Amino acid sequence: MKRLACLLCVSSAALTAHAEFDASRLWVNAGFYSAHFDSHKGLRNANPGIGVEYRIDDTWSATAGRFRNSNNANSNYVGAYYQPWTWAGVKLGVVAGAFNGYPNAFEGGWFPALIPTASLEGQHWGLNIALVPPLKDRLYGAVSFQLKYRFR
Repeated sequence: MKRLACLLCVSSAALTAHAEFDASRLWVNAGFYSAHFDSHKGLRNANPGIGVEYRIDDTWSATAGRFRNSNNANSNYVGAYYQPWTWAGVKLGVVAGAFNGYPNAFEGGWFPALIPTASLEGQHWGLNIALVPPLKDRLYGAVSFQLKYRFR
């Protein structure tokens, strides 16, 4: 799993390095809010953290960050958004990447994820919405909301 995380990180960096850096394409976020499907299990819905997302072009973004997960442990993530469709101003697609820090999933180590996403982006504020699928006895499913901001 560490190799996968390194590969994703290097790939994201290479894609970002390919284009000239443009600060107006950089988003920052303060974590997530997760509405869990298993609301009776006492999971943490507020998932504060810090993250970045760099919009490479109209379809691709690279992302990485750290947050306090639903099990109240620290998690890291790295990935790439692929959003080739737009409907009513909302970008639709998936984020492919890797996460760690979930005690019941792979002993807290890195694991791959493919998550359906929708993004709404204004001049300064944006919102990513992700449908996190459950993984029996390892991860709890949720609809996750990530508010983001860019300095223009």
